[in-house]
Amino acid sequence: MKIKLGRGIVFCWIAVALHSGCGGGSSSNGSSSSSSSGTSAVSTVPHFTHVFIVVEENHSYGSVIGNPSMPYLNGLATANGLATEYFADAHPSLPNYFELTVGEGTSITGLQLDSYNGVVSQDNVVRALTTAGKSWKTYQEGLPSVGYLGIDTGTYLQHHDPFVYFSDVQNSSSQASNVVPFTQFATDLSGGTLPDYSFIVPDVNNDAHNCPAGISSCSDTQMLAAADQWLSANMGPLVTSSAFQNSLLIIVFDEGALSDLQYAGGQVAAVIVSPLAKAGYKSTTHYEHASSLRLMLEGLRVTDLPGAAATAADMGEFFK
Repeated sequence: MKIKLGRGIVFCWIAVALHSGCGGGSSSNGSSSSSSSGTSAVSTVPHFTHVFIVVEENHSYGSVIGNPSMPYLNGLATANGLATEYFADAHPSLPNYFELTVGEGTSITGLQLDSYNGVVSQDNVVRALTTAGKSWKTYQEGLPSVGYLGIDTGTYLQHHDPFVYFSDVQNSSSQASNVVPFTQFATDLSGGTLPDYSFIVPDVNNDAHNCPAGISSCSDTQMLAAADQWLSANMGPLVTSSAFQNSLLIIVFDEGALSDLQYAGGQVAAVIVSPLAKAGYKSTTHYEHASSLRLMLEGLRVTDLPGAAATAADMGEFFK
């Protein structure tokens, strides 16, 4: 059974909201920001050696940016780039993960996506990267083994791993071998074997989805503090490494709080980290997840932009 993806309808777990048009904006330094239509003739995105994205969970922009419990992430935002008008596309999680990798949400009526075991055959980031001769991995914390395509286990959630739904991965053992436990990341970093494209997902104790390990009941402050500590411990070594000199890291939340229905998924924090980024840059351009997909692929000089990534707002304004 195929999942038919479509941008026109995006479903919320508790409500249905319609996308409205994207308005343009200007950066905090007064310069003109990129067009919200994403149809600018020339992209100003640099050529990156590696691109990385880390996806956090279920908190709106106002809970994250300026939160003293997240000093590491806020420090990165202050020193690099921050998208102040970035919105998720849906509730629950899975459509947002598809937006980040397929450039589309879902249009299946009444489907509870978090329990769906199906096949996505649409054009996707794996197909685009492979066609362009680029390497990729998804590093999933809690994944029990390399190439695991099964259901939730322990602190690993299948619906936080969009790659396991792709026909390209399900039908190819070599592609499935790029779905790896997060423990492999440090090895690849130290060994100089990082792929061109990395999609990184902490487990549910470390991505602000659940309480930290060993705590059954906690506050948002404790969830976010644990997520920030994970970022510092695991992304800190990347950002200070020689492998990151001409690279890009995006840290973004998949969706806002369930009560936040702006543009269906709520306003979320998106931090753009790179030695090539404008220091302290704050954008007021409207962005959604397809723009992050476009940015990563354009940065690797991949010309196949799946789904809405082809027309999403270009994020070149963040770079020198």
